[in-house]
Amino acid sequence: MKYYETIDNEKIKCLLCRHHCVLKNGQVGVCGINMNKDGKLVNLVYGHPSSINVDPVEKKPLFHFLPGTDVLSFGTVGCNFKCPFCQNWQIAHTNKVNDKVYVSPEEMVNLALQYKCESIAYTYNEPSVFYPYARDVGILAKEKGLKNIFVTNGFESVYEIEDMKNWVDACNVDLKSFKKDYYKKVLKGDLEYVLDTIKRLKDVGIWQEITTLIVPGDNDSEEELTQIAEFIASVGIEIPWHITRFHPDYKVQDKPPTPMETMVKAYEIGKKAGLKYVYLGNVAIPVITYCPKCGEELIVRSIYRIEKNILKIDENGIGHCPKCGEIIEGVWK
Repeated sequence: MKYYETIDNEKIKCLLCRHHCVLKNGQVGVCGINMNKDGKLVNLVYGHPSSINVDPVEKKPLFHFLPGTDVLSFGTVGCNFKCPFCQNWQIAHTNKVNDKVYVSPEEMVNLALQYKCESIAYTYNEPSVFYPYARDVGILAKEKGLKNIFVTNGFESVYEIEDMKNWVDACNVDLKSFKKDYYKKVLKGDLEYVLDTIKRLKDVGIWQEITTLIVPGDNDSEEELTQIAEFIASVGIEIPWHITRFHPDYKVQDKPPTPMETMVKAYEIGKKAGLKYVYLGNVAIPVITYCPKCGEELIVRSIYRIEKNILKIDENGIGHCPKCGEIIEGVWK
């Protein structure tokens, strides 16, 4: 993939996300970490992770992707959104690169193998803005039998998505609102582009799950939650919807945590829209995958760990309910 286009002797256009920043020599994009340096796009965070951890894959959150396995998670600094409630704002909303830390793609893959992870997640900040680094890690990971996960705000460029289909196995996409003005004024993004990304990920065959952080007073109306749920269902009723409880953070300290009655309401809206799999996140109760046909309790999770898993997986890797035989969509092996 080519990461930029040359416009003239002075300017280039970045192709890493939908902002498509036009950069003069020495200028960085909205993300703060991709620079025009002498007519070429330079990813300033390449090889410089800000965080590396081993997580359960359920923490991404991905509930229909290799349940019970560990994932090597890493991110850099920088983001192409400006969400005021960001939980990783210390790294996402800074462009200060610690160039004293260098981890090559080969070293990152070796870490995943050393800690017996089955996949690598590009997360903590927006992976589309460190795509050159992520891609080099991911292609090596595929060669070693590992899978790759993007945890993203859905602002990838169409060029990136076409390239991702060759090496990314799963995405968790944040669908933060269904209001165009909210995306534009508060998040500094564009709703239509995010919706387009979700459709394109479906079209290219990348498994995806969608997360909505419910912020009281921002996106918790019955009308908006219904719009979100019905949109997801229009793309695919098999797409899991993670409804996540808000807690005060960063610039949003004046709002209370999402009431549980709002969480339950959102769950009911998702089921009414026809979604097969709806999950509550950031709540202190077990999270369960039920068979959408017979209601059998298939997978039980508690604090991101699997307590029960009776899913039957056939020789083709397709999951089935052991009671009624219903296909349970996901990536199971």
